[in-house]
Amino acid sequence: MSDLSFLSQIHIDDYDYSLPTDRIAKFPLPNRDASKLLVHRDGQISEDHFYNIAGYLPADSLLVLNNTRVVRARLQFRKATGAAIEIFCLEPVRPVTEIQLAFEQRGHAVWKCLVGNARRWKDERLRLELPHASGTVAIEAQNHGREGDAFLISLKWQPEALTFSEVLELAGQVPLPPYLNREAVSSDARTYQTVYAQHDGSVAAPTAGLHFTDAVFAQLTAKNIQTSHLTLHVGAGTFKPVGQEGIARHQMHTEQVLISRQFIRQLLSQKGKIVAVGTTSVRTLESLYWYGVQIINNPDASFYISQYDPYQNLPEISAHQALTAIVEAMDRRQIQSLSGATQLLIVPGYNFKIINGMITNFHQPRSTLLLLIAAWLGPKWEEIYQYALAHHFRFLSYGDSCLFL
Repeated sequence: MSDLSFLSQIHIDDYDYSLPTDRIAKFPLPNRDASKLLVHRDGQISEDHFYNIAGYLPADSLLVLNNTRVVRARLQFRKATGAAIEIFCLEPVRPVTEIQLAFEQRGHAVWKCLVGNARRWKDERLRLELPHASGTVAIEAQNHGREGDAFLISLKWQPEALTFSEVLELAGQVPLPPYLNREAVSSDARTYQTVYAQHDGSVAAPTAGLHFTDAVFAQLTAKNIQTSHLTLHVGAGTFKPVGQEGIARHQMHTEQVLISRQFIRQLLSQKGKIVAVGTTSVRTLESLYWYGVQIINNPDASFYISQYDPYQNLPEISAHQALTAIVEAMDRRQIQSLSGATQLLIVPGYNFKIINGMITNFHQPRSTLLLLIAAWLGPKWEEIYQYALAHHFRFLSYGDSCLFL
């Protein structure tokens, strides 16, 4: 049985702070690793620059990074009247729902989308034509009506030989966070992407990873700090604030994950600290633990973690037991990678199972991301954020970084 009564005791007003607009970094620094670094360890706050982060991480640590790749998810159409319609692709619906397969789809697809200026678009089929090496690429969009807080949009394109990934790369725009309050510029295609991005699928960057450079990775290697990768495709729901009704009524967004058997084996053999790079890596690692718990209770369980799974008063199971159960299940199923989804909600009172530290950016007031930070730091989060404001740190996606040990 679950006891969620504690959620009503979490007041979102307690996780608010004043963030002046001039503290939001609208553009990145010219050098990724030149961002400021706030370090919190042993209860103390200090600051440095990100290019020195190797000096603060314990030797033999394992850094876990999210290697999702941001796609150009915003498509701009015009009606015959000239009215602009923006289609923001969120998640695939047909013929496949798995994101990485959806980006390999050719010729047609149905996606759940946000639609800008939706009231001006009813039944008209929209068309967009763009020059291409092989001639012209034509994209058509048809609106099939609302589904929840979004719309079902069918997309068809010519030449059909192009994958949907190639179509977006040609026709789409970088989906910058709404709080940047600006249009994307050409440099965003590079700067709003980690240097290790690999798998298409996100509509928002795992921003803690934006600070890493080849030089930083070389310093980590010199200190015997390993790195490993998982994949969580970040959805637009990551920007959804918690409303006045509070966290008990907040619907957490669902995001797709992909994890290799080799990665889980690496976690099992890891002797040093496990440090997650970004809240997306935190949520994926902790979701992995809860999937192991599910398998121990049901060997046939599929990989789906709901937002309240950690709060079900389940028997205590060690991280080693949970991860071992997953590897054994993968061996039985003869698979080398796990694909699944997580809706995991981490709030104050959560007991972390896998991670020993995290690297992250500064997050929006009243957000689930700030609640996750508060779950790790406790009441200290407010002192840290006030320190950052007083010491001229830059906030949000293109802002400065933190290391919490």
